[in-house]
Amino acid sequence: MSKPFFIGVDGGATSCRARIRDMDGSLLGEGESGPANIHSNFRLAMESVRLACEAALRSAAIGEQSLQRLHAGLGLAGAGIKNACDRLLSQKMPFASTVLETDAYVAWLGAHQGGDGAIVILGTGSCGLAFIKGRRIGVAGWGAEVSDEAGGQRMGREALRRALWTLDGRAEKTALSAAILDRFGGDPAKIVRFASRATPALYAEFAPLVLQYASACDPLAVTLVQETAEAAVAIIDRLAEVGSPAISLVGGLAEPLMQWLPPRIRDLITEPQSDSLDGSILMARRAFFRLDSVRLRAG
Repeated sequence: MSKPFFIGVDGGATSCRARIRDMDGSLLGEGESGPANIHSNFRLAMESVRLACEAALRSAAIGEQSLQRLHAGLGLAGAGIKNACDRLLSQKMPFASTVLETDAYVAWLGAHQGGDGAIVILGTGSCGLAFIKGRRIGVAGWGAEVSDEAGGQRMGREALRRALWTLDGRAEKTALSAAILDRFGGDPAKIVRFASRATPALYAEFAPLVLQYASACDPLAVTLVQETAEAAVAIIDRLAEVGSPAISLVGGLAEPLMQWLPPRIRDLITEPQSDSLDGSILMARRAFFRLDSVRLRAG
């Protein structure tokens, strides 16, 4: 019997990544594709998972037909929504076995290796998750429409909104607002059309611009980054309040926002032990060994 391979998948609102390791933990390959939120766009998410896994297989040079040899751990945005979760689990998956959880869960598992602690995702969206003495505690993460206050999509959307304010005199013009308007040819109608089709990932593409101008002390940019940091602080404070012994920040905004957090908050932050992809692989390994022990007992 050939040794099993494990593939971990981390899918969020902007991208989907996959990593393959063998039984000994050696890295074999990695791949990346597009958005993978199974609640907001199920078909696109499943396509992104497939493409990321196939890219990882090519990188590992073990053949795309080897998907059925892989034991998969899928950490996907939207998996906390029951309908989306049930829909995925009803699909015929190409893997030897499949375990599904949220992207926050695999980030926590990677960061703390199953021990007590918490993570805060600061990416396109934002949320917090803690496990303390077996108790699962979630903070925020209710989706782009009503939550994600500490994420890049909110930062980008507010940048566009407030750039429009400068056109009708509700706000002072700044270098950032001018740069945003220039991207749309100075035509507010183009911003309105963009907003009518914009996904969280598209809004989040403006976050690096906001951060760039904030570093140059642009008033609008500084305000937006401070608001985002304050929203992150609220999540971190709640996780500390419930007794999290360690809190790690993950996601694309984690590093740039760190300098905007007050010292008392920075003192609470610990480095993650590993990343979300290795958290997904750990989840797949745990499931495999549980299943294997069941098979042995049944035999």
